[in-house]
Amino acid sequence: RAKKANLHNRKLRDCRVHLNTKDKKAEYSSIFIVEGDSAAGSLTACRDVATQAVFALKGKPLNTYGLSKRVCYENEEFNLLQAALNIENGLDDLRYNKVIIATDADVDGMHIRLLLISFFVQFFPDLIRNGHLSILQTPLFRVRNKKKTLYCYSEIEKNRAMDDLGKSHEVTRFKGLGEISAGEFKDFIGKAIRLDPVTLAQVHDTDKLLGFYMGKNTAQRQEFIIENLMVEKDLVNA
Repeated sequence: RAKKANLHNRKLRDCRVHLNTKDKKAEYSSIFIVEGDSAAGSLTACRDVATQAVFALKGKPLNTYGLSKRVCYENEEFNLLQAALNIENGLDDLRYNKVIIATDADVDGMHIRLLLISFFVQFFPDLIRNGHLSILQTPLFRVRNKKKTLYCYSEIEKNRAMDDLGKSHEVTRFKGLGEISAGEFKDFIGKAIRLDPVTLAQVHDTDKLLGFYMGKNTAQRQEFIIENLMVEKDLVNA
């Protein structure tokens, strides 16, 4: 059985209110799955301790494609994660309304997202079908001058911010969540939080879906990526 989600779950910085209670704030309960102690530290320092929990991964999780559900118990991180969510026997006692994957916006971060989504698709698809799984959007840039600071989630937003602030501005490119201070992070996980929901239609054949994206068909996947690749131009140089 999965280890119980309590103070002994060293990966979990828990909150006080959970979905499987009658608390009036239960629907606001959420858990952020982050990569590494640095990002976990920033989030933990600025979160709402009543409704926001943090679960820290250590490096990249295991690729579970083709494995049996035994991995949920034999792999320590997945064992502790399913225990934190309390989904071993289904969603009836799910502890958080929103399960939020919060990784860096780089290649490694995207890979971790994919591995986590694959884990949930394979073993807990109803978590996705019931709208509980999301991706946290985090700013890529900070544009500021002496009077104003703007956070930007894309090149387009960055260029607009640069125009708005005029010539006397500086631009910072965030390389990872660990570079964002707790004071700044508070704005990104509060009322202005941006979430991309992960969806899974009932008609999707999950085995076929996972086989294509996580299997050993590297050449076929590479061809698909090349054919569907979209390049966002930097409008400054356009």
